[in-house]
Amino acid sequence: MTAGLEMRGVSKAFDGRSVLDRISLVVRPAEFVSIVGPSGAGKSTILNLLTGALTPDGGEILFDGSHLTPGRQRFAFMPQRDALMSWRRVIDNTTLGLEVAGMSRSAARAKVRPLLAEFGLDGFERHYPAQLSGGMRQRAALLRTVVQGKPVLLLDEPFGALDALTRTRMQRWLAEMWTRHRWTVLLITHDVREAALLSDRVYVLSARPARIDRVIEVPLPHPRPPTGSAALAAIESEILQTLFNSEV
Repeated sequence: MTAGLEMRGVSKAFDGRSVLDRISLVVRPAEFVSIVGPSGAGKSTILNLLTGALTPDGGEILFDGSHLTPGRQRFAFMPQRDALMSWRRVIDNTTLGLEVAGMSRSAARAKVRPLLAEFGLDGFERHYPAQLSGGMRQRAALLRTVVQGKPVLLLDEPFGALDALTRTRMQRWLAEMWTRHRWTVLLITHDVREAALLSDRVYVLSARPARIDRVIEVPLPHPRPPTGSAALAAIESEILQTLFNSEV
């Protein structure tokens, strides 16, 4: 099996202040991996390094054993907010990444249309974002991310802005979708339950300057029950205890 995405001893500082201190992690093909940590620990900095918005001060970032090329967007990125364009209908929001990459609008629409039903958007392709629920907007944003066909999905708190019930439903939906498609995913989240529910492995960051405090494997079959599982609750407790200890 190829190594997939790797960060080896990656460090980053701003204005002489260390933010990341020798971060090492691995996301193998078809794995779902999460990063959790205290607020301000540098989780978004990690994503900015992976998207090429920043360059590391030390260490290396590799994909399939080769160094990432600066300026080349290898991965698909979904930000915290859905970032849908209010003046574009659903069909044209979901094709945006393909069009930016050079695909014609007609070809992009032809690629997206077969996926609308699976993402719960069939019949809504002519709607504008303001006409959608929060969950539908997030599904549209994820479809826009997935359809680009990149080898790794980078998800930055994708459900953080949703109400508790919608967030739980979206987590369950994503778990089912991932089980079906086995995308390679790196998720940034503050939600300990979300990390335990979705992940094969969780990297817990310390407070700044961020180090990998602990790596927690989640050896539970997918998809997982969102509630009522003693094994899942034990994983959540382990993540929480690690976070609490890092703040002491």
